[in-house]
Amino acid sequence: MFALFASARRFSLVVSAIGAGLLCSTSACAQTEQGFQDYLVTLKSQALAAGVSRHTIDKVFPTLTMNERVIELDRDQPGSNPNAPIPMFAPYYARHVDAARIRLGRAAYQRNRAKLASIERETGVPESIMVAIWGNETAYGAITGGFDLPRSLATLAYEGRRRELFSREFIDTLKMMDRGISRDTLQGSWAGATGGPQFLPSVYLRLARDGDGDGRADIWNSDADTLASIANYFVNAGWRKGQPWGIPVRVPSSIDVDALANKTVSPRCPRVFERHSKWQTMREWRAMGIVPERGTWPDDDIQATLLEPDGPGKTAYLLTGNYRVILDYNCSNFYALSVGLLADAVEK
Repeated sequence: MFALFASARRFSLVVSAIGAGLLCSTSACAQTEQGFQDYLVTLKSQALAAGVSRHTIDKVFPTLTMNERVIELDRDQPGSNPNAPIPMFAPYYARHVDAARIRLGRAAYQRNRAKLASIERETGVPESIMVAIWGNETAYGAITGGFDLPRSLATLAYEGRRRELFSREFIDTLKMMDRGISRDTLQGSWAGATGGPQFLPSVYLRLARDGDGDGRADIWNSDADTLASIANYFVNAGWRKGQPWGIPVRVPSSIDVDALANKTVSPRCPRVFERHSKWQTMREWRAMGIVPERGTWPDDDIQATLLEPDGPGKTAYLLTGNYRVILDYNCSNFYALSVGLLADAVEK
């Protein structure tokens, strides 16, 4: 009796799934092309309501098909298991601040010095930081992604795990086309990041800038526009002119780091920020016996937080508010540290 009930229940669930555009097999559900096409009706009405032109809608929607590879890549993203151990930073650093990336970064730095200097004067964002972001995101423009943005973003919106985000980004891609950006140009990562800065469409619409004076924000073909757009992102995120991102330091074994723990919980990326200590001035950190590994101390009154990404006895970092601006670009301590350290290496 139980077996008959279970079989009937499974049949009912399959029928319901087919009606919703889902077919269940083994432990996962895979979206169907028919379900995707049905969902496009909703997405089209949302695009029209958001002000996208009928011309762009009629041009794009008939071409859209589901991209199963995008769904696979999205589902393969590592989970956010709060109990998973955090690895050491050193191996990541070795891969992301390697000799080749530094060499190419210095070449890009020299090649764009005139424009970089102009952007830094205007925004206060250091030349080397712009270059380091560019290097981390796209290897200085060499690797920008080959996925068709409208197809990828429509697929991710249909998948539903982050539907609100990706439906909005899809519609903003159509708005970019309304501005005259061609479909062929709108290539990028499977998750919708595009151009030299790897901006999502919504970020492009808000923050992309013309850096070469031709009246267009062409982050796909203009290095100057890419760098100006990165700088504008940092200004928008609160970059403080004249303040370093942080400094590498040595922490005496006599310091009780646990006693310096930050007691507040960040609403954004809490696992990233919970690794940081409480904030103190550089003067207070110096008085505790902390010593810079190189260079001199920043201004005494600058506030900083301590991070030991490889544990006690290894290189630690005093991080300023500008480090948090880097985290706004990508909320990962490893990413932000590698940007800061690559910037320091490129500038030498």
